[in-house]
Amino acid sequence: MKKLRILLADDHTVMRTGLRALLERQGNIEIVAEAENGRQAVALCSSLAPEIAIMDVGMPMLNGIEATKALLKESPSTGVVMLSMHSDESYVIRSLQAGARGYLLKDSAASDLLSAIQAVSQGKSFFSPAIRRLLAEDYVRVLQQKGEVDSYELLTMREREILQLLAEGKTNKEVANALHISPYTVETHRSNILEKLGLHSPAELILYAVRKGIIR
Repeated sequence: MKKLRILLADDHTVMRTGLRALLERQGNIEIVAEAENGRQAVALCSSLAPEIAIMDVGMPMLNGIEATKALLKESPSTGVVMLSMHSDESYVIRSLQAGARGYLLKDSAASDLLSAIQAVSQGKSFFSPAIRRLLAEDYVRVLQQKGEVDSYELLTMREREILQLLAEGKTNKEVANALHISPYTVETHRSNILEKLGLHSPAELILYAVRKGIIR
């Protein structure tokens, strides 16, 4: 059985040691390297191209968000899971914009990390339950404050199908193959979805899907 090759990047030795102990108990995981700062993480990903990088948001020399942008240029196939003490939305958005596929709070890493790794290794997204609840609650509160209606109801059934597949990380071609339609048709639906929901990027689309409970 081929093992998932994982890089651990965190400036706290105790955190890295704990994560390594947790992951090495799994028969299908191999820790290929550890990094104690963002620049080291980028260099190691460039040379090793691990399937998964576990990245602390707050690292010295280069923070986890900027390191994620840089390492994905060097190793675009690596799936990034962010670890953070921060639960506010701005960190989640910036992490998604940088290319991360998962976002975990450090206090839930022990219970959620394996699920996050499994999801991200399959090209999907994963967020700590507390993050999902926070995003959903914030979304409802903003709608109430603005007196707006949830625009999800404006989507057709086909658009809802495509929204979920795109949010799960599928490309236009993969969505087209799954639904037996053309990539051009998928792109047309994607444009309509973004317009109806007032979204402007793949990161915002993923965030919306998390808020709605469409993906985990």
